[in-house]
Amino acid sequence: MIKFIFTSMYNYKTVDDDGIFFRHGEDKMKLICESACPDDYLAETEEVDFSHPAVAQCAEQRAAGAKSGQDYAQAAFEFVRDRISHSWDIRSHRVTRTASEVLRFEEGICYAKANLLCALLRRQGIPAGFCYQRLTLGDTPDTGYVIHALNAVYLAESGRWIRLDARGNKEGVDAQFSLGEEKLAFSVRKQYGEKDYGIIHSRPAPATMAALRRHTDCINMCLHGLPTEL
Repeated sequence: MIKFIFTSMYNYKTVDDDGIFFRHGEDKMKLICESACPDDYLAETEEVDFSHPAVAQCAEQRAAGAKSGQDYAQAAFEFVRDRISHSWDIRSHRVTRTASEVLRFEEGICYAKANLLCALLRRQGIPAGFCYQRLTLGDTPDTGYVIHALNAVYLAESGRWIRLDARGNKEGVDAQFSLGEEKLAFSVRKQYGEKDYGIIHSRPAPATMAALRRHTDCINMCLHGLPTEL
């Protein structure tokens, strides 16, 4: 099995009173690792079940044509973005949660898709975590708010974390793998009370996984059951 093992993810760390953080440029968001332990961003969990045979096979397939960890990260991202449907987009009632479930049924909402991308990255020894945004449910604040999930991945070649949003593209949404300017699915509109959280979590936020466990109908969950705060 090919693995891109990176052991120097903290070689470029800076420490201040707020803890460990990584600067992506003066005009960009400061990303803060929740954990100071590198192994936490490589760990297998119930949701990030990368030892599952199907997840392992999928990772091997993506790694076969990759010449570097960066190549693999992009291939894994594009696979989850393009090959795994967002359940809301296809109006599916199915709720998936673990990486293996998402892969089996080829669908999931952003929380579930983030689990799969994290699993594929960690399977190949690439540190990965979870990031979040608070967005309006519709176009305006009167529709309410919802927590949106995406991923962060550490790229040893460039010595930094970047955020990736594998939610799935559609009209008005064009998320890309980018080493420069972030190209996420959604831009935060601060004037509407939306938020960009700068924490890189080593595990999925409990509120997001609780929603997936509690609900059996995805449509109803997306309309009425997603968390509004972390």
